[in-house]
Amino acid sequence: RSDVCCIVINAEEGIIEHDKHIASYALEAGKPIVLVVNKWDTVNDKTIPEYMKLMRNEFQFLSYVPIVFLSAKTKKRIHTLMPEIKKVYENSKKEIKTSILNDVIRDAVILNQPPSYKGKRLKIYFCHQAGTMPPKFIFNVNSDKLIHFSYERYLENKIRESFDFEGTPIKIEFKNKGDNE
Repeated sequence: RSDVCCIVINAEEGIIEHDKHIASYALEAGKPIVLVVNKWDTVNDKTIPEYMKLMRNEFQFLSYVPIVFLSAKTKKRIHTLMPEIKKVYENSKKEIKTSILNDVIRDAVILNQPPSYKGKRLKIYFCHQAGTMPPKFIFNVNSDKLIHFSYERYLENKIRESFDFEGTPIKIEFKNKGDNE
């Protein structure tokens, strides 16, 4: 029921499987996420870049999520948390103009053509944003059977890099041209 989920990791314990499990619930619910490494004042053997690399490796399914290092007890770096929460919340409500979105998708397709399957190639006719929190994009295509998961991920990454959806999941749906909702 939250607007933003802060997944708090205990820096002393390190990342445990339960942390990933909770993060997957937030992802499934389509919630904006901030990863928070607490008790950072107790860690002496790792630098922020080293721990950041470890976090990115352990939370590969949340590569777009910001990571904040702080200590709630000493209040060190605590001021860095709220700006990230606000940013991911605003990103989850962001609306993209259809014309600009279609320009980005057209450029992405020109840059990297969809793979062909049994002599047929995916054609993207049109794309629009159908909702926010999380942002949802609908692609009108010739056949939704021609979508490969890697190409869907490529399109998601292009949308992310063009419009800064840091911290928020993106839902992408493919509809055959002519199908009614």
